[in-house]
Amino acid sequence: MKDLDVDIKDLIKVYRLGKVEVQALRGLSMNVKAGELISIIGPSGSGKTTLLNIVGGLDQATGGFVQVGNIQVTALSTTQLVEYRRSTVGHIFQTLNLIPTLTAAENTELSMIASGVSRRKRVERVNELLEIVGLTDRAHHKPEELSGGEQQRVAMAAALANDAPVLLADEPTGELDTVNSKIIVDYLVKVNKELGKTIIMVTHDPIVARVADRILRIEDGIIKLALTPTEAIEEEKAVPYVDQLRARITEIETQLQQLDQDFKAGKIGGDEYVEKRQSLKQIRDSLREELHRMGVVT
Repeated sequence: MKDLDVDIKDLIKVYRLGKVEVQALRGLSMNVKAGELISIIGPSGSGKTTLLNIVGGLDQATGGFVQVGNIQVTALSTTQLVEYRRSTVGHIFQTLNLIPTLTAAENTELSMIASGVSRRKRVERVNELLEIVGLTDRAHHKPEELSGGEQQRVAMAAALANDAPVLLADEPTGELDTVNSKIIVDYLVKVNKELGKTIIMVTHDPIVARVADRILRIEDGIIKLALTPTEAIEEEKAVPYVDQLRARITEIETQLQQLDQDFKAGKIGGDEYVEKRQSLKQIRDSLREELHRMGVVT
């Protein structure tokens, strides 16, 4: 199974917190061509991880559809999603899902055991993958004996174990320093170009994002902008990311004030008021957290 497009239309995801509904995705649509490397950027709470989880079969949409190749992911049953995750998508998470008692080779091999791959083929595949990510000499080391960058490369090898055509990377450099971030990004580009994998990568780092063929920005649960790496650089020069976040926070504060006025004037009911206010405050707080993470005092 090779060369799979990813087609997403009108995707909606609603989380319910008691009587309050929070919309993480609000009718998001996007298309990724087979073999593309796409970066998804946007502030915390904008729906980036939710999007990856639905595409990857880890979460279910409230509305809309996701199609990967000829598989309509949003129509799959729970059992079918298990097989989809094994054969069609590979996951790389910011929080590494490596088993501490297993070596790099054993962590890489694990998903192949679940898929019933023979011992001989597993050994061959593990050796091949560890060579691809530059860890042949670390095959028998456990996670605690590896650096953060090496652990992330093991996670990458594990995601590639069943030769899934689509790779989903959620903040793959989020916990790494600049040197190790570059190493991981270089290997992702290598996997994309040499193995032909379709890669969708979520990142908060504009430098990491620029290795992609296209950069898509999510705000408030929809795609607001699509840029080439060159266009992204020019936009960053024109309006720094910090200023963009501050402007969005100011906009939300204005919306909250208007919402309060509409409620007091009887233009909206109590349930609608609580739902909209909760949603806006959640977005605002996520944006403030993003600024705090960047070392900006709000």
